[in-house]
Amino acid sequence: MIAMNEEANLPRTLDSVRWADEIILVDSGSQDRTIEIAQSLGAKTSYHAFGGHGEQKNVALDLCTGDWVLLLDADEVLTPGLQDEIRNLLSGEKGEPRYSAYWIPRLNLYFGHWMRYGGFYPDHKLRLFRRGAARLSEGVGPHSTPQFQGPCGKLKHDMRHYAYPTLAIYLEHMNRYSSEIAQLLVQRGRTSRSLPAFVGNALLNPAATFLYNYIFRLGFLDGREGLLLHLNHSVYIHWKFIKAWWLSQDKE
Repeated sequence: MIAMNEEANLPRTLDSVRWADEIILVDSGSQDRTIEIAQSLGAKTSYHAFGGHGEQKNVALDLCTGDWVLLLDADEVLTPGLQDEIRNLLSGEKGEPRYSAYWIPRLNLYFGHWMRYGGFYPDHKLRLFRRGAARLSEGVGPHSTPQFQGPCGKLKHDMRHYAYPTLAIYLEHMNRYSSEIAQLLVQRGRTSRSLPAFVGNALLNPAATFLYNYIFRLGFLDGREGLLLHLNHSVYIHWKFIKAWWLSQDKE
């Protein structure tokens, strides 16, 4: 895993993987007790200046020595059922695993509510794979994912993601992430220069996303928290396109 000022999350996360043969944590300059906590719970720590989400995780992958790698974020926790499922899979008692990579269903916490609708569950993530079989995509901002060629298996038990327990944390992250994505959009020339492109990207795209996720994918079943999530997710989409447009205006 990679980390930066994660003292609040690390004890819960590392406790769920204490059975692992090794725990690798790459820190990018924490000012809190992240390193102290990680080392006290058996993790091997290393410093690397942050150069991007995928880039940083690839640094961590290169430090792993086991046959299999479980990639985690600092705010993710393996449920007891998932821990047993992974250990049984890799124990060798039932022979070699059928696949070299596995998707894990993820349950996300937003504003104190576990989201089960609106396309946010099961939020499958490719996180368990043979060492060397997958690497993270680079240069794509905060939404980097492992790239694996070939058929994958699916695990049954959830990984819990303590993503955004409060609205304030969510808004801060979305503001930061939208700024990162806006930079990438400018690099790719997606700056909504024409009026039709601006209307489509900054207005119609967010509105359509809200309608699709909240109505057709049943996001309304998650109550008021679901309404908050889908409204603000649409705002996030709006932000990243208008920020890209604004950056392009500045360059002119």
